[in-house]
Amino acid sequence: MQLTTRGRYAVMAMADIATREAAGCECGPVCLAEIAERQQLSLSYLEQLFGKLRRAGLVSSARGPGGGYRLVKPAGSIPIAAIVAAVDEPIHATRCEVGTGGCMAGPKAGAAGEPCQTHDLWFELGRQIEFFLNGISLADVVGGRVKGRAVPLPAAGSALLAAE
Repeated sequence: MQLTTRGRYAVMAMADIATREAAGCECGPVCLAEIAERQQLSLSYLEQLFGKLRRAGLVSSARGPGGGYRLVKPAGSIPIAAIVAAVDEPIHATRCEVGTGGCMAGPKAGAAGEPCQTHDLWFELGRQIEFFLNGISLADVVGGRVKGRAVPLPAAGSALLAAE
């Protein structure tokens, strides 16, 4: 399972804006061409992503000379999960949904089937990823406060110890 470029690039670009704001840069809104150059991303791709980020209420835009984008809220109030969700990036570890050809596909077209044996495992993994990304803010990323945040769950740790 992997996060596609939409989610990764959106987070990178938002972190770029948040970094400038955290440094106290008073240069006004950030131009997408500058972000594209600094992050080595496609400008046209960023334009598509920022349309979605603006509609989600995460950034505001200003047109014309000196225009660009700003964060609508403080970086500490923007969870990474909100950025990923804004660019329509579903975080699913399973394709087990009706209509996707996964385990929930029924034997006949359009019919719902039964979950496969590993359905709950992949579904819960997707939920853990969502919980993790909801617990990390844009300010955490900019401030370097992400490393070490992934921790084993008590049940998983005790299962590992019992297996040894």
